[in-house]
Amino acid sequence: MPSVSPEVQAREWHSMVAQFPDALTHALKGLVETHKATLAARFYEQMLADPNASLILSHEDVKSRLGSSMQAWLVKVYSARAGDDFLPLVALQKQVGEVHARIDVPLHLVLGGARYLKKQLYQLIAEQGWAAQEHAQILRLASETMDLAMEIMSHAYSRSHDRNSRNEEGYRLFSVLQNITTERERQRGALLDWENSLMFDLAMGASGANLPRLAAADFGLWFRHKGAYAFQNTRESEQILAIIRHVDDELLPRFLAAAGDEAARMSLLREIRDRTKSLMFNLDSLFNSANELESGRDVLTRMLNRKFLPVVIGNEIAIAQKTGQRFSVLSVDIDHFKSINDRFGHDAGDLVLQQAAEILSSHSRAGDYVFRMGGEEFLMILVDINNANALKVAEKLRHKIGAETFNLTEGRKHRLTVSIGVATYSGHPDYQHLLRQADQAMYQAKQGGRDRVVSYDTLDG
Repeated sequence: MPSVSPEVQAREWHSMVAQFPDALTHALKGLVETHKATLAARFYEQMLADPNASLILSHEDVKSRLGSSMQAWLVKVYSARAGDDFLPLVALQKQVGEVHARIDVPLHLVLGGARYLKKQLYQLIAEQGWAAQEHAQILRLASETMDLAMEIMSHAYSRSHDRNSRNEEGYRLFSVLQNITTERERQRGALLDWENSLMFDLAMGASGANLPRLAAADFGLWFRHKGAYAFQNTRESEQILAIIRHVDDELLPRFLAAAGDEAARMSLLREIRDRTKSLMFNLDSLFNSANELESGRDVLTRMLNRKFLPVVIGNEIAIAQKTGQRFSVLSVDIDHFKSINDRFGHDAGDLVLQQAAEILSSHSRAGDYVFRMGGEEFLMILVDINNANALKVAEKLRHKIGAETFNLTEGRKHRLTVSIGVATYSGHPDYQHLLRQADQAMYQAKQGGRDRVVSYDTLDG
């Protein structure tokens, strides 16, 4: 979609407002200011009446701020006068449109809410008893102002949505990782490891609570959080997910319930083996049809870079909303990294980054993600985990890195520490909210003396 410069949009807004006397714009501003709470409440009543919107916007933390934010938006939009600088007003509409795209609020809901808002505003204008000519002008100003704001907002929404769609398509290919042959063998091995572990535990008489569930095994985590997304809308992917559910929810409980009936148990074991073979067949079929895509990986560390972060974390939010599972974000920053570059040179700093990335990657599970965010900062997404367990993982990583001797150039060695901020998804639909929480916790860890883990939920305010 071609872009429109903010300067052009600002000039258009100025030209529109300049048609009306200052007294008229002042009168409309006063009316909106007086009734802003009612207008905002009616706008969200209309939006939240739609079941799709209520799923996205019903979170209490969002609701508590939406009303006041909407009121502030109304006052800013209807306070514009001909002598003002319109660029900040244009920037505000673009920001709102991009946030709506990020949390996937359908555009028609926003436009429908705006239409309902205009109707409420028209009623308020009609109740003021203004003279006919003045009444007609204020109606036109109210309508054109809302329409222009929605136009700028919708343009920003569409451009952001287009970028997201392109990134999602790229990520679906990329998320099978950088080497299809290696990944295929890794996941085949993970599936066989689960099967062997299950058969051993069953032979040893393990109880139901201790049996390894396929969904929670390395293969299950990888496929549910990465493979299923990479290969979505394929028959094989749907079959793999169905088999995982069937094994965990039906076959294993039936096996445990058949205690004492050896014939029934042997039949169920054979079915589990058959299901595993079917998983392997479908997995091979998916990898045979996949294409390799390297863009999106940090050249130095081979970790993911920022490109696909919105897609990955958006996918995890969608999974969390559907399943009720939590996930956590770890913001990991190497302490005093600048001094390493200053003392030993940038080549030594690069070696430190590569070794730190390897530690983070090797101590994450199959469904987890490791990103290099830039400089000395990494970000990890831990799937299917609560805040308490995420803190334990973060502490283990901190101790592991602190105990490691890092190899530098010219045979030199160095020890270092990391500061880690932890934040856990709590239902907020905008992923930037969660990233800011993890960053705030990490900065608190820095300010508190470094070499420590801080959870966002322990911060004041």
